[in-house]
Amino acid sequence: MSAMYTLHIANKNYSSWSLRPWALLRALDISFAERLHRLGVTGEFRSFSPSGRVPCLEDGKTVVWDSLAIVEYLAEHHAGVWPADPQARAWARCACAEMHSGFAALRNQHGMNVGVRVAVSQRSAAVAADIARIVELWQQGLSCFGGPFLAGKEFCAVDAFFAPVVFRFRSYGVTMNGAAAGYLETMLAHPALLEWETAALAEDFREAEHEAELANAGRVSADFRAAPRS
Repeated sequence: MSAMYTLHIANKNYSSWSLRPWALLRALDISFAERLHRLGVTGEFRSFSPSGRVPCLEDGKTVVWDSLAIVEYLAEHHAGVWPADPQARAWARCACAEMHSGFAALRNQHGMNVGVRVAVSQRSAAVAADIARIVELWQQGLSCFGGPFLAGKEFCAVDAFFAPVVFRFRSYGVTMNGAAAGYLETMLAHPALLEWETAALAEDFREAEHEAELANAGRVSADFRAAPRS
């Protein structure tokens, strides 16, 4: 497909939903133009996204405004979005759907904040359950399909969907053993995630709601972000 996509995203330090299609496009070397919009700018997102949310993909006159829908749209035009093996593909789709619709406690209490490290005072039972289920999924995928990625040898949509969780686990000090721990390190070393992280750390913008989540979770033990603008 020769046309270049435009992907609308929000701040890289915070926007977990934006990271998913961005990482997939980068990992598969699919050409796209990035349009970054600062969180909290009233009304701006509605100018390009019917839902007023990001991510939003434009392909000519076609507008796709949901992260899972973007993945499926890309799969219609590009190889490698989903695994070639039918069993791996079915598992990957289920895991993506579960991530897309679930894990509300983790989202709400451990929001993505790439540049910080938090000493968590106490995790709720709901967050602990979300973490346990995610680790179970990771272990299952790695065991069934051989790794190093969740559905086999290549980075695909299911890895993109769990990329924000990788940053969350690091930021909030979530530890694990075995293959899941190795997967976390593999993902953190992936060029797409390294590129995203570098840009996230360079942002000098702070968004009040996301910063408040940190105080609710525990004590910020390290902050690697650029100094906030005065």
